[in-house]
Amino acid sequence: MTVMQRIDFEKGAVASLRKRVAEIEEINEDLVAFARGHTGAVSSIHAAVLTMLTANSPEEMAQVLSVHWPRILRVDEVAFAWGVNGTAYRGDRDGLRAVEPRLIARMAAILPPVTMRNVERGHPLFGAACEHVRSEALIRLDGGHGHGLIALGQSEATAVEAQQGAKLLRFLGASLSLMLERWPPR
Repeated sequence: MTVMQRIDFEKGAVASLRKRVAEIEEINEDLVAFARGHTGAVSSIHAAVLTMLTANSPEEMAQVLSVHWPRILRVDEVAFAWGVNGTAYRGDRDGLRAVEPRLIARMAAILPPVTMRNVERGHPLFGAACEHVRSEALIRLDGGHGHGLIALGQSEATAVEAQQGAKLLRFLGASLSLMLERWPPR
């Protein structure tokens, strides 16, 4: 007589289902954390653009970007450069200064629309503060007549954000480009 052995699939199936439920819960928690972070990033970018709209001159724009944007965007440093019709200037917390237009044109030409990276030393656009910048987002500014760059820097190296963060930064750059186009060359 042959004895049939009963295989207990139920225990294995239950264990497998428990494992999959735990994996799905972990993925769900990650998605919720991402959504909360993304919502915060969108709100910060919108607030930065609205604050920028209050500027009535390049000098005021430099003030908004270097004083207000770090608080709004939760970064340590903000600097920008803009060139139009053979003139160029850069702005940071020390105000505006004229710069060589070819330098701005070259910087803008070699950059992709958004670059996010960890660095040993920040972009030269940060001026003396570049010594303390360990992560940066460089955003190319493209206007109808002008071009330039905005640099956002942090003193701590951070995880580089995904594609969604780059889209938000492109929006920020496009908005700033439109604002800078409003003022005649200096």
